Amino acid sequence: MENIDATVITTSLPAMARDLHQDPISLKMALTAYVVGLGIFIPICGWVSDRFGARNVFRTAIGIFMAGSILCALSFSLPTFVFARFLQGAGGAMMVPVGRLVIFRAVPKRDLIKAIGYLTMPALLGPVIGPPLGGAITAYLHWRWIFFINIPISLLGIYLAGKYIDNERGGDAGRLDTFGFIFSALGSGLLMLGLAMIGEHQVADSVVIAMCVLGALFVYAYWRHANRVEAPLLDFRLLRIPTFHASVAGGSLFRIGLGAVPFLLPLALQEGLHMDPFESGMITCASAFGAIFMKAIARRVLARFGFRRVLIVNAALAGLALSSYGLFTHSTPVLVMLGVVAFGGFFPSLQFTCLNSIVYADIASADASRATSLASVVQQLSLGLGVTISGMVLQASSRLAGHEHLTASDFLPAFLVIGLFSWLSIPVTRQLPADAGTELAGKH
Repeated sequence: MENIDATVITTSLPAMARDLHQDPISLKMALTAYVVGLGIFIPICGWVSDRFGARNVFRTAIGIFMAGSILCALSFSLPTFVFARFLQGAGGAMMVPVGRLVIFRAVPKRDLIKAIGYLTMPALLGPVIGPPLGGAITAYLHWRWIFFINIPISLLGIYLAGKYIDNERGGDAGRLDTFGFIFSALGSGLLMLGLAMIGEHQVADSVVIAMCVLGALFVYAYWRHANRVEAPLLDFRLLRIPTFHASVAGGSLFRIGLGAVPFLLPLALQEGLHMDPFESGMITCASAFGAIFMKAIARRVLARFGFRRVLIVNAALAGLALSSYGLFTHSTPVLVMLGVVAFGGFFPSLQFTCLNSIVYADIASADASRATSLASVVQQLSLGLGVTISGMVLQASSRLAGHEHLTASDFLPAFLVIGLFSWLSIPVTRQLPADAGTELAGKH
């Protein structure tokens, strides 16, 4: 549901922008608001799951996501749409992390890669179904119907979660780190919103600068606080574990680049190349076919080459594939676009399989909740930061070129930047030991 929702929305952004009387780039605020909701509430997902049980939290999260979807469909202005997306983010903050936590506690480490493959395969249907579905709905019905799709899926999810998920608690949850929650929520929320509003001129520049500065100060305050308390919500001491550090730190750089693609690629195809939403969606969904194919062979690739080598080489190839999106022009054949976009799903899919598996390679069961919270919040904030950075680069390149409306050439610098972030992850993953994740990869 989350993956369909995200890919449907990005395909329909230009139509939404026209209906809400906004510039298409301004709609990155809606994408950022979702990530801000994730960033605020993911830190407490581990504690909440331990305190109230996985099933209760999972079902409540789906209900909140559904309520946000209904509000999105009823929105008639950018502020109300941004608030509705934030509410969706608050629900989404509990769904994926709690799901991962349930899998980690139920599956032996030797089967973790296979289990994560089973877990993510259905999610990959989102990028397959989402773009053409969003394009068709936008072109032939109205974009508001996109959000009503989530209602029957949510109701089914609530029923199935109640039937099949145990209300497992991870031992004594202890007391909530209240000050840590306040510092992390204010820090991530203000910083992400401030960065997203740079260049938008919706509020005074001084307000935007103040939001960024205050957000950075609260992030620093949380870091100081986390180093003093015994059980912080986000325990940075876990980063001393090499495999966890590589997954979180290296993965965050990679995700900044990849997080921009669902926002940038449909915009490039529709605004830069003047495709309609359905054509754009059909090309965009090619990445999901590449991703699905890679999932089928990921375990064998890791068993043959190991985590360290795959993470290094694959990041370089993924960066090249994503950067090449910026070379699309009106004369580029559609089959070439489809092939390039498919490779743009193939390599990131393998990278995500590596990162999402090795994050738990050396984590003790007692630390699983805190590890999930920290890894998830960094992942989601990185994805949101990718949207913000790519939007800023796109705005700057368009204005420097003196273009009143976006053209195909305006997108090349933004795609080069997102490819650069993939390459920047390589120095981090190079620090991994050669035998890292041996038990997970099945190498002996």
